[in-house]
Amino acid sequence: MEFLILFLTASVQAGTPLLYATLGETITEKAGNLNLGVEGMMLMGAVTGFMVALATANPALAIIGALAAGAFGALIFTFLTVSLRTNQVVTGLALTIFGTGIAGYFGQKLTGSVVPGQVKAVFIPLKLPVLGDIPFIGHILFDQDILIYGGYLVMIATGIYLYKTRKGLNLRIIGENPAAADASGIRVTLYKYVHILVGGALCGLGGAYLSLVYVPAWQENITAGRGWIAVALVIFATWNPYKAWLGAYFFGALSIAGFYITKFQISVSTYFLDMLPYIATIIVLVVISIRKSKENAPPKALSEPYFREER
Repeated sequence: MEFLILFLTASVQAGTPLLYATLGETITEKAGNLNLGVEGMMLMGAVTGFMVALATANPALAIIGALAAGAFGALIFTFLTVSLRTNQVVTGLALTIFGTGIAGYFGQKLTGSVVPGQVKAVFIPLKLPVLGDIPFIGHILFDQDILIYGGYLVMIATGIYLYKTRKGLNLRIIGENPAAADASGIRVTLYKYVHILVGGALCGLGGAYLSLVYVPAWQENITAGRGWIAVALVIFATWNPYKAWLGAYFFGALSIAGFYITKFQISVSTYFLDMLPYIATIIVLVVISIRKSKENAPPKALSEPYFREER
């Protein structure tokens, strides 16, 4: 039982960067824009948060820097796809390449550097009163660091915003039919800008969790493809933030399964174990594509540029 608790606790930690990125991409796609630059925005957030932490030893500034870096990447994407109406797929791929280059350029001299002790001290696990004493799940969910608790809050806030507020309803209408939303007086362009930038900021925070808390040091390609998994997770979760929460931890468990399996001295290739999250991603995409239903369908206007003059 103790081994299972340790494994699930580590799964939550491994899944938290995916959770932030998946929630960010969910908000973006609800606005009708498909941003494949999640990997790039995560890398930009990771390197910026790490550099700010090294320069200031201030965790709050490091987090703000990561949020700003992710939002900056999203701003480039938004300007190109919303204002200039460029192809969203191509623009997203270009953003990934751009973010990878930025992280490589600024991070090349940081390889091997570790997060300052003042920053590490803020992100140590904090057991929540009462909740942390619940048998089994108390240690798994409520004896974690503050950014994991932040992930819970962002997930709940996103769900309430999308399904219980007027602005969330407006956002969903824009994703389904921007022309109808525009005709009813909803400011489509403003909505798209704000929500895509918020989505990008969350992706940046997901990257910063890796460099500031999970590793916590700088290493090349620190995201290791998690941005692509997050894009697939949005489909796995059917654009639902609550399902994204479970999906992120499931894929987090897959990403660390290899480490725990080797403890049992089971003869399995480490290369195969490393492939597990990506194999699961492919299987999920195939299953979701086969089980087509209204509930699993993406926003109808997803990845389609909106021309007001054509409505």
